[in-house]
Amino acid sequence: MKKTKTFPDNFFWGGATAANQCEGGWKEGGKGPSVSDHYTAGSRQVPRKFTREIDPNQSYPSHEAIDMYHHYKEDIALFAEMGFKMYRLSIAWSRIFPRGDESAPNAEGIEFYRDIFLECKKYKIEPLVTIQHFDMPYHLCEKYNGFADRRVVDYYLNYCRTIFTEYKGLVRYWLTFNEINALSHSFGETLGGGILPKEDADMGNPFANSKTESPEVASRRFTALHHEFLASAKAVKLAHEIDENNRVGCMIAGTCVYPYTCNPDDMLASQQRMNMGNWFCSDVQVRGAYPHYAKRYFQEHNIQVTKEPGDDEILKAGCVDFYSFSYYSSACASADPEMKKTAGNMMGDAVSNPYLKASDWGWMIDPKGLRYFLNEVYARYRVPIMVVENGLGAADTLEPDGSIHDDYRIDYLRWHVEQMAEAIEDGVDLIGYTPWGCIDLVSASTGEMMKRYGFIYVDKDDEGNGTLERIRKDSFYWYQELISSNGESV
Repeated sequence: MKKTKTFPDNFFWGGATAANQCEGGWKEGGKGPSVSDHYTAGSRQVPRKFTREIDPNQSYPSHEAIDMYHHYKEDIALFAEMGFKMYRLSIAWSRIFPRGDESAPNAEGIEFYRDIFLECKKYKIEPLVTIQHFDMPYHLCEKYNGFADRRVVDYYLNYCRTIFTEYKGLVRYWLTFNEINALSHSFGETLGGGILPKEDADMGNPFANSKTESPEVASRRFTALHHEFLASAKAVKLAHEIDENNRVGCMIAGTCVYPYTCNPDDMLASQQRMNMGNWFCSDVQVRGAYPHYAKRYFQEHNIQVTKEPGDDEILKAGCVDFYSFSYYSSACASADPEMKKTAGNMMGDAVSNPYLKASDWGWMIDPKGLRYFLNEVYARYRVPIMVVENGLGAADTLEPDGSIHDDYRIDYLRWHVEQMAEAIEDGVDLIGYTPWGCIDLVSASTGEMMKRYGFIYVDKDDEGNGTLERIRKDSFYWYQELISSNGESV
């Protein structure tokens, strides 16, 4: 790759975490339980379970996670040492409103995040805050069935009004919902929408489709998604009213879906999966209206979305300022039902790509797919873009001398940074990159610690044992150099 000045001087290099996967302190500081706090540990082979009551005989990884609740100053100092310009984190809704429907916030929670943002400011790190990242207060799930109940929109907005006001001047960049398109799939019902599952229900396969759902269940899910669209649109408007400097983005789980062959049926299958899997949610959030293809999808699946008069106007008035997405992998679509399915691709009915290798967790590694996706997004929306999750989950080895040699992670990230540079040369307005799990944390899909993403190793295993010591990996120093050179060292 030619070494030219590709990345702009004000490019936001950084990293990303989520409160439910790193914070811990689940009963401290007045925090209430979240939906995530009711999911047990699991593995690639054993799915996580949802329990309505906390079972003392089960392990719940979010309860302690990596205890960033007590280590955030140390962790932010390490981020600063790498040279972060931006830190993407989430606010735990149940730390601000423990039940979710209170009128007054929890003062300890307010001050906790204020301290975090002030710590970021000390190092000139710009916070990028996800307002809801798979951790709705459990009370809203239990009493209202989450966003299936339209009243929850108002509770979300009360929460937004509180944090927009309290952190005015400290936070300028916001994301309304993490991977909002998770709720366009059946597995996203609980984590994405707060819809109460059955006792001991599996978290669900994030890589399966929703063909087995009844029309009633699918209608409830898409109505909940509609309520999130309304909540997002109203939050955008509110953020701008409270502080004209606020910028609010959508956040999409991005997956390229290629046709498996040049068979026109495969081409159409790919297009349809891209439409409903990737574009549906962002078409609403960026363009402010339901897309044309949604009508036929709803008709063919007997889905009824409950709307009220004025909803379309609300969506149009609350378009986001920028587009952000996660990118880990790609998939292939085939019209042939006999094709072997691939684990690790969100789109469902995915087919193995013979031109790509997979990670240890079955995720297809496709850096050029990132360039392709960036170009598709920018051509479609023409708004600034951030890649706010990207990374390799792998089992790292702590050597006897305390080092962690993760060349495989460096390679993965380098390949993707190279393709981001190509996309910028293509003319894409890419303004930031915050790789996922900049510090080791609990895997959302499996509840493991073994599946590590970070530049920083955390001494904790899947059984909860360890000192919680933070240790710099080889990738820490690689990323430090990358940032200091503004991408030139890639």
